[in-house]
Amino acid sequence: MIALIRYRLLAALLLTALLAAPAWAHKPSDSYLTLEVKQGQVDGQWDIALRDLEMAIGLDQDGNGELTWNEVRARRDAIAAYALARLKLASAGKACPLRVTELLLDDHSDGAYAVLRLHAECGAAIAALDLDYRLLFDIDPQHKGLLQLRHGGQVSTAIFAPDSAHQALRVADASGWRQFGDYVRHGIWHIWIGFDHILFLLSLLLPAVLVYRDRRWQGRSTFRAAAFDVLKIVSAFTLAHSITLTLATLGMVALPSRLVESAIAASVVLAALNNLWPLFHGRRALVAFAFGLIHGFGFASVLLDLGLPKTALLLSLVGFNAGVEVGQIAIVALFLPLAFLVRNTALYRRGILGAGSCMIALLALAWLAERGLDVKLLA
Repeated sequence: MIALIRYRLLAALLLTALLAAPAWAHKPSDSYLTLEVKQGQVDGQWDIALRDLEMAIGLDQDGNGELTWNEVRARRDAIAAYALARLKLASAGKACPLRVTELLLDDHSDGAYAVLRLHAECGAAIAALDLDYRLLFDIDPQHKGLLQLRHGGQVSTAIFAPDSAHQALRVADASGWRQFGDYVRHGIWHIWIGFDHILFLLSLLLPAVLVYRDRRWQGRSTFRAAAFDVLKIVSAFTLAHSITLTLATLGMVALPSRLVESAIAASVVLAALNNLWPLFHGRRALVAFAFGLIHGFGFASVLLDLGLPKTALLLSLVGFNAGVEVGQIAIVALFLPLAFLVRNTALYRRGILGAGSCMIALLALAWLAERGLDVKLLA
């Protein structure tokens, strides 16, 4: 009975990931806010995804599923009103009224964005800036606002979420440890909602509690052997994506976004199919390293969209990568003991490993078609 309960718990975790994955097949919702403080005034730029604005206020006037510049421009006042109602600035207890001076369009790695040029007057020299950020939180609690605050030659960063919607930032002598902590948390969250990364890792980990012998999967004899196999896979994946995350974020290597996202989907397909027809059993760590190089470019897209100068970028890079590793460790710590306990059941071998890998492969094939052919298959 206890083993059955453990199996059901593990199966429920996998099923939850598979059911939630279509909604997170692509990069989660972020906006990019850059503010520059000069004496008593603030100038800035706010990049908000058109898909988010369409969801919030509606932009597609003819209902054909495609947004044009004319449709966006026609909704300029509505866009400005919606955005400004959800961002408030203050200094020394006095409000700094914001206004939109210009509306433009720009392309990010995950699609088109509205670019709002901002200006605010605070009336006196600004030593610290209070920000209240509420964009999209009422309709998308997973949304994040990524801030870059500039003053002279200094740059500080912050991440806004529903539980950190109000923040006070010094415009000088910014805390490096605070920025580091922000990006650790963002890295943890990114791996937890990056279902393509999670399913790739899980596809490689599912056989870790088994051995392929006499043309069938059998349970490993010791937890130590399973843990060592997991350690090799996770270490290889971590080393590989850390290399390309660093190179891509520092601008030393660049690959087209569509190629990276398609290759990530293909890696999930291959890892899942290997559980059904073992082709590289015993070499899964090498596969984790090879495809981990591609996944690193996917992680880097989050930081690249911030456009941070290298001084702040190095700090955010280390924090973000540390957060990704913490997130991975949490996933492994939850998965491995449960999987080991039910490894000898037919339900694990045929249900979770067999049927689960089939579901993962089919889902990843849909992602591959969407990303490679630019078609919409999943809601």
